[in-house]
Amino acid sequence: MVRIVQHNDWVVIVLVSCIFLYIFMLLSLRRDSSVTEFLLQKFADSTNNFLSWIIISFVFTLVLSVFVSQNIPVVPQKVTDFQFSGYELNKFGFTFASISVFYFLKNIFTYLYFAGTGTTKKWEVFYFTASKFYFSFSILIMILIVLQFFYLFDKFLMLDVYLAVFAFAFLFKQFFYVFHPSSILPEKWYYKFLYICTLQIVPVLVLWKLLFF
Repeated sequence: MVRIVQHNDWVVIVLVSCIFLYIFMLLSLRRDSSVTEFLLQKFADSTNNFLSWIIISFVFTLVLSVFVSQNIPVVPQKVTDFQFSGYELNKFGFTFASISVFYFLKNIFTYLYFAGTGTTKKWEVFYFTASKFYFSFSILIMILIVLQFFYLFDKFLMLDVYLAVFAFAFLFKQFFYVFHPSSILPEKWYYKFLYICTLQIVPVLVLWKLLFF
C-alpha cells in the first residue's frame, strides 16, 4: 500500500497569516485591546470599527474557505473550463471566490435592508456587533481546521460534528442578532422576520446548493 503524504504547509501559512492580522487589529486598530476587551467593548468606546470589520470579514472568509473546500465534492465543469494563462480554480479557489462574492452581495443587501426600513443609523452598530460574532466564529473555525488537517479522526463522524457546530452557530447568530441589548435590528417584529428569512436563511441555502450540488 502506497501512502500519499499530504502537504499542508499552505494551511499553516493561512492560519499564521490570519492570526497576525488579528494581532495587528487588536494592537493597532483596537488600541492594544485583548480579545476579551474587544468582545466586551461598547460601540461608543470603540475605534476603527469599519477597518476592523474588513479585516475580520477577510479572515472569516479565508478560514471558512479553507475548511469548506475540503468537503465540497467537485469544482463545476463551467468553472474549470474558465482558465487564465493555463491556470484554473481548484477547490479552495472556487470556494474562496464563491464565499467572497456571497458575503459581498449579502453585505450590500443588508445595507439596503437597513436603508429601506429607515434604520440606516443602526448599520454601524450592526456591523460592529456582527464583527464580534464573526471574530469568535473564525477562531472556532481555525481550531476545526487544525483538527481537520492535522489529526486523524473518522471522516464521517467528524462530518456530523462539523454540521452540528455550524447549525448551532447559525441558530445562535439569529438569537444573538434578534435579542441583542443594543437592538441592532429594526424594532418591529416583521422587519426582524424579513431579515432572518431573506438575508440569513435563503442566502445560506443558495450558497449550500452552489458548493455541494
